[in-house]
Parts: sequence; structure tokens; C-alpha cells
Amino acid sequence: MSCAESLRIPLQPFWFSGFKFRVSLATAFAGWLLALSASGCIDADQGAVVVKPQKSKSGSIASESSSTRKPTRRANGNRDPRLEQELAQVDELIQQAGGSDTGKLANELGDEVPGKSPIRTAFAEEPARGKKATPKAGKANRLAKESSPYLLMHAHNPVDWFPWGPEAFEKAKKEGKLIFLSIGYTSCHWCHVMERLVFSNDEIAKYMNDNFVCVKVDREERPDVDDIYMTALSVYFRLSGSDQNGGWPLSMFMTAEGKPIAGGTYFPPEDSEGRMGFPTVMKRISDLWRDDRKSLEGNAEVLTTNIRRVMSAKIALQETPLAAELAAATVTQLANTHDAKFGGFDFNPARATAPKFPVPSKLALLLYAANRDSDDALRTKVTFTLDAMASGGIRDHLAGGFHRYSTDRAWKVPHFEKMLYDNAQLADVYVEAFRQTKDPAYKLIAEEICDFVLREMTDKRGGFFSALDADSEDVEGKSYVWSEREIDQLLGSEAEMFKLAYGLKEKNTFEVGYVLHHPQPLDQIASKLKLAPDDLDRRLAAAKQKLLAARNRRPQPLTDDKLLTGWNGLMIRALSNAGVRFDRADYVNAAERAAMFFVTELRDKEGRLHRSYRGSVSPILGYLDDYTYLVDGLIALHLATKEPKWLNAASQLTDDQLKLFWDEQNSGFFFTATDHEELLARSKDRYDSVVPSGNSVAVRNLIRLAVLTKNESYREKAEQTLKAAAGSMQDAPGGFANMALGLFEFLDKPNFGSSRSIIDPNIQPASDDEVIAVAAKPKREPTNPAPQADKPPKSDPKTEPSDKTKKTDILAAEAHLSVDRLPAGSSCRIAMVLDIKDGWHINQNPPDPEFQSPTTFTMKTKHGSKLLNVKYPKGHKFTPPGAPEPIVVYEGQVVLFGTIEVPEDAGGKTEEFDLLVKFQACSNDRCEPPKTLTLKGKVEVAPVGQPIKTINDKLFNPSKSAAKKAGS
Repeated sequence: MSCAESLRIPLQPFWFSGFKFRVSLATAFAGWLLALSASGCIDADQGAVVVKPQKSKSGSIASESSSTRKPTRRANGNRDPRLEQELAQVDELIQQAGGSDTGKLANELGDEVPGKSPIRTAFAEEPARGKKATPKAGKANRLAKESSPYLLMHAHNPVDWFPWGPEAFEKAKKEGKLIFLSIGYTSCHWCHVMERLVFSNDEIAKYMNDNFVCVKVDREERPDVDDIYMTALSVYFRLSGSDQNGGWPLSMFMTAEGKPIAGGTYFPPEDSEGRMGFPTVMKRISDLWRDDRKSLEGNAEVLTTNIRRVMSAKIALQETPLAAELAAATVTQLANTHDAKFGGFDFNPARATAPKFPVPSKLALLLYAANRDSDDALRTKVTFTLDAMASGGIRDHLAGGFHRYSTDRAWKVPHFEKMLYDNAQLADVYVEAFRQTKDPAYKLIAEEICDFVLREMTDKRGGFFSALDADSEDVEGKSYVWSEREIDQLLGSEAEMFKLAYGLKEKNTFEVGYVLHHPQPLDQIASKLKLAPDDLDRRLAAAKQKLLAARNRRPQPLTDDKLLTGWNGLMIRALSNAGVRFDRADYVNAAERAAMFFVTELRDKEGRLHRSYRGSVSPILGYLDDYTYLVDGLIALHLATKEPKWLNAASQLTDDQLKLFWDEQNSGFFFTATDHEELLARSKDRYDSVVPSGNSVAVRNLIRLAVLTKNESYREKAEQTLKAAAGSMQDAPGGFANMALGLFEFLDKPNFGSSRSIIDPNIQPASDDEVIAVAAKPKREPTNPAPQADKPPKSDPKTEPSDKTKKTDILAAEAHLSVDRLPAGSSCRIAMVLDIKDGWHINQNPPDPEFQSPTTFTMKTKHGSKLLNVKYPKGHKFTPPGAPEPIVVYEGQVVLFGTIEVPEDAGGKTEEFDLLVKFQACSNDRCEPPKTLTLKGKVEVAPVGQPIKTINDKLFNPSKSAAKKAGS
């Protein structure tokens, strides 16, 4: 997430009881200086920030230089919807208390310096994988033992950093020091700047070490800590008279008990242009702690009390009915904020130049509502936005995927980091847009996103990386942008065409270089160039391949390669949905591989889900989002594959979630589990931010599970969660897009594919006379092989599928029919003979245990023939070395029988087959990821009434064939 990302703080109505923030002139002064000097974060109301090599008072240069950054401001519509209302109450309380001293102090101590104030993706050679966070050269601090890429970036700072934990707090208590808490994340631009210019400065580090206990936190690993102290910062800013917003890096000074005293965002290494540098800030805080500790501790108590009130759940005085009008109010509010000129929602004409965020949960709600109510006008607003985003620089036109957000109204210049959660959600939105409109451009964009993630953000274990940084060579966007000269050199005679199509003929608005975007539709470009649209498309695709190849040779942005459970759940969902909608088995396979990794590797012996993985499983246990997002992905994967194991895993994790996070008193879910470490507050996340709130995802999961498992208790919990949130939805509808979508689903009762049985209806137990037995004990030779099939008559090459034999290194398959031609309006039988390599086995269907990936046999055809009643044989028990329990498997040779039902209107045609065998092969020491083996072929269909000939009696009627042979 970016430093400018919208802030999600669940502020509720509260009273600042014991309001004494004017305890002393010195304390108020601390608030003033911090609110004044937090100048670097893009969330601050500021102009362009140019961070240059700066000399300290001793004359030393503060590390290395940074790049300039475009001026941006946070989009008001992305902030917590109750924030303005609640902070307005704070202002009123300040006035009732006699006003704030901060204005007087500003006059006494110096004035604040005001802030100035259808499209193709190229596929070329693989980029050199972005560098990963590793400790720099030099003496290591405690962070060198951490796995977080963000913490490792600071592992060789001269600052004596502690990770969050009891050791730091015990040291602060023992030595009587304040704690300096710094929170950020790997792909945060200003976090990098502060690391280079402040935390790498020996002189600054020495003062930090002498006077504070310094704690560094990765907000993506510890969202609970981040949520509390970002809330603290927002309340603190308001009480100190600042209209700033929070952002990252988050800088907070607090007591040894974790109670905040004062804070800010980015601080420069020196005083500059009227803003205090970090050394000045630290010295004044340290002096106040030495000279007026009691007052600072008093303010810390006041802040802590009110932070807890802000973060506590609102108690509804009267029940708000769960009616469609409640969800419709959210739709109406969002629709009314549409930018009719450039697309996007949450648009405020009074702040027309504010950054734009895609906010996929809002787009998803609006698409659902448009489809639900047949509202073409609403759908047009959404598709206009999707088109504008796809044409803009926020989309990576060369490699696919979307950047974090747009710094301008027209989507031209992005903040360049690429987040997994953004791309997962946007892929889902474009899939749904394609489903509703059948516009192939949306299919293309969704596939671009999925292909980008699989190509550049996928770990060898199957999980998905968290982010790609915005910076390369310490300059934001440098690896993504172009100059006209580069385009001319790389494309030659095609350069002018490309520059016209991708905005290089316009005035450049980004100081580092041109950001590729479409200034007008490509059909208009084609008309200007007097080219056919297809010809233009082909030539642009070739040009983009050249540029992508050149771009991939540049230094690449940092890859945050930690695997976050919740974000991976979002991507599993996206791949599952895209795989089904676009008939992309590779997407579904990737989703299955990731799901298997998280379900098996990120759960401990007690079944508890963990937060992340990077080389090893993090000791941090999962939060509500980790459970709900992963369950969401597992449900989508179940619907995509029809495999019960994914539904079983989703149900089990949801049952665990109910035990660990459910609020027995007020309903809904806490963000942290019942046994989580005690922090200043235990929050509930009901409001959406750039990701949907955990409570809203839980509602939608529970509704689906109730339908798919026939367990009504899940629906009851969904209803209770909705009721707990309904009052807040009514007060601030704009912050509850995903909850509104959940309410629509609760009322509309869609079946979510429940017409598909939990067990595939085509799977039936084999009768005794149809079982091809498999050995009861493991053997390394085929057992009871299938009878030899008759050879098809040479005179009729279309008797059976033409590609009836297929094999991998482990599995060979042959398909045989019981007739020489398919009977129109009737049925015949088919046999799939599988030969499994010695030393390997595949899983029985149905699987035993249920979490195993079963062997399946399915079919796709051109003229509507269907594969029914697949009979799977019984396997044998086999205990792999080191496994706690046996599994049931197939070894050697096995035959799967099925029935093909042929429609009448296929008579006289040639049916085209894709026969698919999905399996997971394992040996004694390893398991391969699930694979799908496909046999293709063509078979004639006899018209209704024409005779057909039975064949392959040895295979389909072995007893009859044996009797015939004995009689002869």
C-alpha cells in the first residue's frame, strides 16, 4: 500500500472524557512541532517534495539522494467514511474546552511554512527477477534475524532496532526511556527515503540509540499494531490542531507501556524551509520527557483512553432493518460520486486534482447492483471507469497488471508500486464485467493481470508475492517510463505510430519520463494513420514486445517476496473465477497449488492459520482477514473444480474463525483472536479500505457456506454480523461497499452453484461387476490390467478419438469407445485406461482422506455430447513414509468407465472431443502438483436410426468375451 493510501480507521462516536490536552505549554508545543514537520508523506497536504543530499550540522552528507515526487493529495472519498464526522466532534470539544494552545504556539514560535500545496499486453523475455530485500553490508542489528523484507531493509542501519516484542518494552521500562516506533512496508517510497537519509545517518542513529528504544514494524505483517497507532496518529493530529492525514512511514513516540505521546509521518534529516528535521524533533521530545514527564504521561493516558473509545464497536440503540434499501443507499451514494469526464468514483469536484484509487470492492458492488436491477445507466458508469483505467497509465501496458493508484484525475501517472491485493481484486472485477457485457477487452485485461501475477509474482512453492516496489535505482517509476529518444532508437520506423498511440506526442506530465497510456481510443489512432484496426493492433503488439524486452534489461524494482495468507486468498479466488469463466485450466491449477500450500503448510499442529511465509512460516498467527480471504478463495476454488476437499477446508477454517474471532456480546468478528497479545485496543474492521473488511468477507463466506453445506447456522451468523453493522451502514453508507454486497446476497439468496452437488453428480460408486481391482497392497507391477481392446478397423479412421493415447512421464492414458460411431439421440460407453509409472501412485476418487486431490475424468465436446456416470474403481490403502495415516491410491493400471450421451441434432456430424484426466502423482518422497492430461479426437455421429457396431467387447464385456472364446 502506498503512503497515500486511503486510511481505514473505524472511528465511532466518542466523548473525550477528561479532556486535558492543554496540560502545559511544553506538551502542546510537542504536538505543534510534530504536526508541522511531518512533511514527507504524500498524505500530508504538501507540494512536490524534493529530497536532495543534505548536510548535517556537522557537515556530513546524509546517505544518498532520492528522487523528486509528484505532488499528490489523498482522495477524500477513500478515507474512513465516519472520519470527518467524528473529527468534527473533536474540533467542537476542543472549542468547548477553551480552544487549543497550538495556534498560540504557532504565533509564538514561528509560522508554519504552508504546503505548496482493446488493448494488448506484450509478452517478451522474462524480466530479470526484481531484487529481493537482503541486509546491506555493514554491522547487523537485531532485524537481520527477521524474515520480513521491510525489516531486512533496515537490518544494517546504525540504529539499534528492535522488532516488535517484549524485549523492547522491557528495555524501555528498565532504562526509563521512551519508545520510538517506526512503521512502514517494503514498497513505500517515503519509507525508503527515510531509511536512506535518516536511519542510515550515523549521527542521527547515535542520538536515537542514546535516548530512545527504537522499534521497527512491517505493517503488512502486523496490521493490528499499524491500525492502533495510525488511529492514534489521526486523533493526535486533530487534538494538536493539524488537518494532516496519517500515512507511512508512521513515526510515533510512546511510553514503555505502548501509550502514544506524539507522532508524525516522514521527517527529513535536517531542518529545511521552516520544517523541523528529525534530530530537532527528537531533541525536543527528549527534553520534554526529561523536564515535564508527568505532563507527557498525562496526555498519553488521555490519548489512550480515547483511542480505545474510537476503536470500540458502536452499540446500536435501536435495530436497523436488513432491507434492500440499506444496501441501495450505498449504491446511490457511490453512483453520485462518479466522475463523468474521466471515470472513477469518490470524485469530489472541490478536490478535482486529488489522487484516484480503483477501490475494487466498490466497483464489484456497482456491477452487482447493475445486474440485479437491470440498471444499464449504472453499468455504463462502471464500464466507463474500467475503460478509463485500462487506457490510463495506471495500467502496465507492457507486462500487464495495475499500479497502486493514479496521482491525477485522468489516470495518467500512477504511483508505480504493484500490489497483489489490487491486482487480485481488479482481475475479479474485469472477469465479472466480461460476464455481464461479453466485451472481449475485459477478458483480455483480466488475463493480462493473471498472467502477470503467474509470471512475475509467483513463488516456487505456489504462493504469490506481496508487491513490486515503485522505485528502481532510488527513483520512483524509473524502470517503467520512457523518453522519445529511447522509443526512436528501439522502434525505428514504427516509433511515430507507437508514440501517437501511447501518449508520447502529448506534453509530458511526469518528470522522470513518459508514462505509457492511450490518449484516445485505438480505432481513432488507426483512422489517423489510415490503418486497419487489426493491422495497428498487430504492429503495436510487436512494438510492445521490443520495449518490454528492453525494459526487462533495466534494473528492476524490489520484490516483496513474503507470502501473506489473506492476500493469497484474494488471488486464489481471482484465478479460480477467471479459470472457470475463460476455460483456463492453468489458472485453476495455479489456484489449487497455492491453496494446497497455504492449507497444508501455514497451519500448525493445532490447526491454527499463520499470517505469512518467507523461507519459513512466520510465528505470527493469522488475523481475521487471513481466515476470511483464504476461505473466500477456497470456496471459489471449490466451485471451479467441484472438489469437496476445498469446501471441507473452507468450512473447517470458518469454524475455527468463529471460535477465535466471534464477539459473543455484540456479534461480528474482532480483528485479532481471543488469545492474541494484549494491545491498547481490540478492534473490529467493518469498513472497507483498499481491501474489503474482514467482517464483510465473513458475511459473504457464511452465506455461501450455508447454501453449499446446507448448514443454516452459517446463515444465522451472517445475519447477526449484518445486524451488528447495519447501524453504521445507515450512518455512513459509502464505507460499506462489500457489506452492502453481502446484504444484497443475503436477501437475494443466489444458489452459488449449489445445483452442483457437493459430490460431483457424475461420480457414482462402481458396481462390483464393473470394478477393475487394484492391489490391496502396494506393488510395483500393474495389477489386473484391463483386457486388450479391439483395434479399430483400419477402414474407418474415425471409429475412436484420433488422439486416443496420451502420456506424461508418470501417467499414460488411452481412451476406447464401445461402438464404432456415436449414436445420435442415444448413448454409448467409454473407457479411460490409465497406466501409472512404477514407484508412483495417484489418488482414489472419492479421495480418502478428503483433503487429497482426487483423480477425475471429464469431457468437453463441440456438439453437446455429455460424459455421465463416471465409475471410479476402489483403490488400496498406502501409508507414505512419515505420514500419520494411510491414504487410498491407485497404482499400476486402472480403468475408468463412463457413459456418453449424444444429442439427436448431432446426427451426421463429427463430434470433437477433449478428454481430460486430472490427477496428482506422488512417489515415496515427493508429490507433483496436480496436472491435467488431455486427449483430443474426432468421432462420427450416426444419424438417428442408423445401425452402429459394438466394439471392444474384451474391455466393456470381459465375461461375455471370455464365454464366447470358450464356446469357440
